[in-house]
Amino acid sequence: MAPDVLSPATLGPLKLRNRIIKAATFEARTPNALVTDDLIDYHRQPAAGGVGMTTVAYCAVSPGGRTGGEQIWMRPEAVPGLRRLTEAVHAEGAAVSAQIGHAGPVADARSNKATALAPVRFFNPIAMRFAKKATRDDIDEVLAAHANAARLAVDAGFDAVEIHLGHNYLGSAFRSPLINRRDDEFGGSLENRAKVARGLVLAVRRAVKGQIAVTAKLNMADGIRGGITTDEALTTAKWLEEDGGLDAIELTAGSSLVNPMYLFRGDAPVKEFAGVFKPPLRWGMRLTGKKFLREYPYREAYLLREAKLFRAELKMPLILLGGITNRETMDLAMSEGFQFVAMARALLAEPDLINRIAAEGEQVRSACTHCNRCMPTIYTRTRCVITGAPDRGRPLQ
Repeated sequence: MAPDVLSPATLGPLKLRNRIIKAATFEARTPNALVTDDLIDYHRQPAAGGVGMTTVAYCAVSPGGRTGGEQIWMRPEAVPGLRRLTEAVHAEGAAVSAQIGHAGPVADARSNKATALAPVRFFNPIAMRFAKKATRDDIDEVLAAHANAARLAVDAGFDAVEIHLGHNYLGSAFRSPLINRRDDEFGGSLENRAKVARGLVLAVRRAVKGQIAVTAKLNMADGIRGGITTDEALTTAKWLEEDGGLDAIELTAGSSLVNPMYLFRGDAPVKEFAGVFKPPLRWGMRLTGKKFLREYPYREAYLLREAKLFRAELKMPLILLGGITNRETMDLAMSEGFQFVAMARALLAEPDLINRIAAEGEQVRSACTHCNRCMPTIYTRTRCVITGAPDRGRPLQ
């Protein structure tokens, strides 16, 4: 019998009050790369609204691992603020996870004022900078930085860490046959290309020593020709399961570099994206934005078909992401054997959605219209532009 999505669940050493996770969504509320009251309130609201766990994004493991210079990177100076955040979430009865990772070729070397890394020398058109081909020493430093970030997450009171292995960030970029054209021990075969991702997981597992849960966000497919395929991703997931470093995998898709809408589905807000950039990027987005932001029709549980392939082959807990907005879809995920569901845009629109579903059941429908006009707000201050949440009843800062 499928579990009730609102029932308690165990995730590694952690017990959650229910099986609903707020997925990592970059908040754009850390102007000095440190926690603000605004960021705390952003996560406190869905915690008060009933989720089992909220995920703080994005906690980069190093200055050069950020997609922008205002993002938090894990260092001792960040811990006091992060501790205030975790305490606020715990006070609402929810758990809290830190998404840690290195953005690799997605990193903005210009705003970070730090070198970006990639499997090969790689040009980032947003940063207008090249990422450096990572050496063995660079890879070792990134592994150590993940371990350090995980230890700091423990110190800050987090209940879990989520390792970012998706969207062509560094671990995902090494897995991609399209990006990774190396001919050394980290290139060529899938076994070689997966070494960085597997190494990151084991480095984090050794660092936390079972004190908190360890999950990973893993691409099932990039949605681009020549990129990560479902077959290769499934093999990688099996290796990660055998390695024993993870308590669960959150299944994702798409490429931040080439095809982000493969993850998001729904309307492609080209005009709104163009508006956040300065020329010449603004002009380029207006002219070619439809090629970068390809539209895919929205449907509930839109990643379920691919995710079921992983569920059939893996024994470990899996988190279903993508098009989770109502009780019926959550129940479907449970009936298909997934242990958790993850939500993002629906909770951005209505942080109290889970409490409403718990109180009113299947008749509750999310206010999210899948217009995706929230996406460009990650460059200013992430929010739902339709409902105004999570700013209801409080002024913008």
